[in-house]
Amino acid sequence: MLASRAFRFYLSAQVLGSSGVWMLRMAKDWLVLELTGSPAAVGVVVALQFLPLLVVGPLGGVIADRHDKRRLVMGAQAASALVAVVLAALTLSGAIAVWHLYALAVVLGLITAIDMPARQVLVNEVVGDGRLRPAISMTNALNQGGGLIGPAMAGIVIAEVGQGWAFGVNGLICLAVVALIAAIRPRELHRVPVSPRARGQLREGFRFVTTRPHLMWVVVLAGFMGALGLNGPVVLSTFADEVWQTGARGFGLYNSISALGALIGAVVAARLGRLRVRTVVIGAGVFGVAELAAAGMPTHLSFLVMLVVVGAATLFFLTSAATYVQLAAEPSVRGRVMAIYSPMLLGGHAFGGLLQGWLAETLGVRWGLAVTGMLALAATAVVGLVLLRWHPPQAPVETTPEGPLPPAPGGTPPPQ
Repeated sequence: MLASRAFRFYLSAQVLGSSGVWMLRMAKDWLVLELTGSPAAVGVVVALQFLPLLVVGPLGGVIADRHDKRRLVMGAQAASALVAVVLAALTLSGAIAVWHLYALAVVLGLITAIDMPARQVLVNEVVGDGRLRPAISMTNALNQGGGLIGPAMAGIVIAEVGQGWAFGVNGLICLAVVALIAAIRPRELHRVPVSPRARGQLREGFRFVTTRPHLMWVVVLAGFMGALGLNGPVVLSTFADEVWQTGARGFGLYNSISALGALIGAVVAARLGRLRVRTVVIGAGVFGVAELAAAGMPTHLSFLVMLVVVGAATLFFLTSAATYVQLAAEPSVRGRVMAIYSPMLLGGHAFGGLLQGWLAETLGVRWGLAVTGMLALAATAVVGLVLLRWHPPQAPVETTPEGPLPPAPGGTPPPQ
């Protein structure tokens, strides 16, 4: 795959973009904490960034299926660069206020609702169905490379010169991503047929998911994990500020260490020869246990070690779930299916940011993290029991040289 010029440009854009996203999130979340002193306020800004995905996310999938994915990604990244420049100007001028951060978080959420499904289907066009699974795994692994670089850079830049310059650097990174995607020649792509405009396309995507129970419950489980587990901005900023007193550098360190674990989890998931729903469910359960353990770590060193485990469990689950959903979806509806999956995951993240912020202020960050870990375990157990009791196991999803296995007779998803 790396012999493909288009895939090399795509991967480079992913690594750069991931670094920039981490830098922007860290700078924004730390600035909210500085302005308010409130973990709950950090939860609010996280929620506002991801709530738009619940409202317009599925529509973003319809747009991705109807239009040129490459151009959509370029447009979304250019818009993100503009938001970063506005944040930099407000912060460096001293005019920044919490409401600015809230408002621009909503704008970023709307941009993400367009960018995410288009980007997820673009990798299909870059490599083709036959290489989709290893391409997804490699992309996830390299994204975590960006997750190592971005937080470390952000921690240093914030500590030395402030959040304003971090926002400015992010704007430049977004423009570099636009240039890399633009360098991919249209003739190099394995074009997925564009769906013509028609009534009921959004409903068709929902019908595709809801008539395939194993696919539907993976999407539901992703929503639970988003709400109960993906709350790093609230948890890690509060641990850095209140528990270990390590400041912005510590916040960057914790994000980088989590990303190192995530890289390990993505690599392990990529080595799986076959993918079953039970693998996804087990990954969610391991994550809940790791979250509980991290909450009780008595020393700074043991906390850092558990962050590696939490990061690995997180990406193992996310990579397995996203890969299963993409391979289970037919190319003609893949954008809409991913635009249902992603809002469930990140819309849950929005709710979870509010919940985690409230728990951290009410119970303290340790007990708040423990409560969400227990809820994650409970949700995983419920989904696992539903699948075991009412939906018979299926053969694993796997790829063939020609691409994902075709749907089984009767309109069921690829056998799992």
